[in-house]
Amino acid sequence: MLDLLFYGFLGVVVLYAVLFILIVAGDCDLYLQFAAKFGKKTSALKGKVVWITGASSGIGEYLAYELAKAGCKLCLSARREQELIRVKKECLLNGKVNENDILVLPLDVIKMETHSSATQHVLEYFNKIDILVNNAGRSQRALFEETSLDVDRGVLELNVLGVLSLTKQVLPHMLQRKEGHIVVNSSIAGKVSDPVSSSYTGSKHAIQGWFSCLAVETFDRNIAVTILCPGPVFSNIRDTAFTGKPGEEFKGKMIPSEKRMSTSRCAELCALAIANRLDEAWISINPVLLFTYIYQYFPNLARVLSRRMGLKIISKIREGNL
Repeated sequence: MLDLLFYGFLGVVVLYAVLFILIVAGDCDLYLQFAAKFGKKTSALKGKVVWITGASSGIGEYLAYELAKAGCKLCLSARREQELIRVKKECLLNGKVNENDILVLPLDVIKMETHSSATQHVLEYFNKIDILVNNAGRSQRALFEETSLDVDRGVLELNVLGVLSLTKQVLPHMLQRKEGHIVVNSSIAGKVSDPVSSSYTGSKHAIQGWFSCLAVETFDRNIAVTILCPGPVFSNIRDTAFTGKPGEEFKGKMIPSEKRMSTSRCAELCALAIANRLDEAWISINPVLLFTYIYQYFPNLARVLSRRMGLKIISKIREGNL
């Protein structure tokens, strides 16, 4: 009996040790690691019509490249039309698509009155929308007490209300077809507290709540919902981030020496999460990934650790400087 207990305990210890090693050595959560190794490849999305917002730069741009290589038909949206045209040319150059497979559709997500006509435009062009990727959004950098309520409002309008508005335009089409996939780009900040970014963190926590509810409501109607949660990634997110003052941009530049995931790797993992219709995917290098696990399964411990580490250390981790 004692031998059975010993070997049972040893087995549990070994299992947890293996899981810990996988987390520390990985750049995404265990479910996504498993899907990447044993699940569907991005090529499974071939022929799907995918509408990507925020496609002119960053994760949205590189996700377009990944999906173009998989043979998806793409609608690329953002405010900057010339940048969208550049992304389209790159997709045509390296992807398995032709000129008619990519629609450039300029769109300002904040202008919610345009969402209905934009959706109709996509439907008229492709006759369907298989996957909507809500990627458009902006970060924010300022202490809570230094952040104007107007900035809070602006972040919520772009990162939350604009996303909800566009989803509510596309969802009826998917429900009518009894098939569809809603993807929303949240953030690790949607899972943990991200000091000096309270507006951004609050918006991403809101996204988690809204789309987790949608996932349950549409599960038995063949509509999948995937919440992507990237951590520190090389992009222009700091450059365009809100500050605490209305109308001001942070204009922070990233440098190659920072400890961040490459945009292309992040997009590759996002595409795999979409192909496997995962509910949620954490995409980050360590120590952020490990801390996300602690926050998820030991929230009180995580809060104590956050306070002990202090604002300076947490900021360095978030900015890839530790």
